[in-house]
Amino acid sequence: MLVRSTPALRVVHEPAAGLDLAAAEQAATQFLRALGVDLDSASLRGTPGRMARAYAELFTPGPFDLTTFPNDEGYDELVLARGIPLRSVCEHHLLPFVGVAHVGYLPGERILGLSKLARIVEHFACRPQVQERLTIQVAGWLEEHLQAKGVGVVIEAEHTCMTLRGVLAVGSTTVTSTLLGLLREDARSRQEFFVLTGVNA
Repeated sequence: MLVRSTPALRVVHEPAAGLDLAAAEQAATQFLRALGVDLDSASLRGTPGRMARAYAELFTPGPFDLTTFPNDEGYDELVLARGIPLRSVCEHHLLPFVGVAHVGYLPGERILGLSKLARIVEHFACRPQVQERLTIQVAGWLEEHLQAKGVGVVIEAEHTCMTLRGVLAVGSTTVTSTLLGLLREDARSRQEFFVLTGVNA
């Protein structure tokens, strides 16, 4: 009997190793006091600690195994995970942006466990980011590690640095896309991807 191996790449976000919650809480205390926030009241006394833990959670994705399987049936049509929930933090103002990611690929010799598409989005979103870079990182990582014939990523997000401050563009969303391989080069494959994501190309 032939046993076919299933390679699994362990993915760990290394910067989390330098986490220092006590220092973060102290810095949050100084930050809030410098902005005139009175931390002596009962309701605000624990805020610096909660603030430090909240940002630690935002910046720390969990490890996961990137599990792939042989594409024994030779499936060559688009695989798409649509509407993956996304949350990240704008690196310019450290304010959240939230939305969805649509991630698809044209399989080569191997296919990917579907939940891993969401894990990869989380992996790159859990750090100070800009949406454009995030879109490219997800697509490039999939292309490199899956060796797919084509990869497509679309992210739609609302940035609170635009809606809660500055221009106050409430309700606005930002859409970014990255297409690689056949999804970039072949017009029919590209159109199919955008139709399935619900994005007008």
